[in-house]
Amino acid sequence: MIDLGLTKLAVIGAVALVVIGPEKLPKVARMAGTLYGRAQRYLHDVKAEVSREIEMEELRNLHKDVQESAQSFKTEVASFKSEVENTVSTHMGEVESAWRGDSPAAPPPPSATSDDIERKARDFRRKKLVRTSAVPAWYKNRNGARQHVLSGAARVRKFRPRSTGSNTTFF
Repeated sequence: MIDLGLTKLAVIGAVALVVIGPEKLPKVARMAGTLYGRAQRYLHDVKAEVSREIEMEELRNLHKDVQESAQSFKTEVASFKSEVENTVSTHMGEVESAWRGDSPAAPPPPSATSDDIERKARDFRRKKLVRTSAVPAWYKNRNGARQHVLSGAARVRKFRPRSTGSNTTFF
């Protein structure tokens, strides 16, 4: 924008006073103000319209993207549905043939290897740790579980036989 300082405005005002004259200067200043206001409103309206068009274009693009993803989701659901129907029909056929006794007996389950046994033991230990470490306090209170860990010195003091003699203190 035009950088108008106080000195530049004073020079413009002096030139306008000389050129236009003191009797017509208020009318010209008023008209210049109204024209300047109209120009500002017009620029504001143009900017608002451009931003509105940009937003509309973004909304159209977003709508198009949503429609495309919905269409792809519909095709995925249809393919999944047909896959499930095929699987269910094959299993139903197997069950019906087994019911009639047409099919041979199921093969025996494979024997467990040492890797399987180690993996199961590791999973069991992990699950047991999770079960025992996340026990809520209300459950411990109800079942009488220990809630506080005693240190070695506290256990010795707790189970030390009491002396019936004099009460000695360090002080």
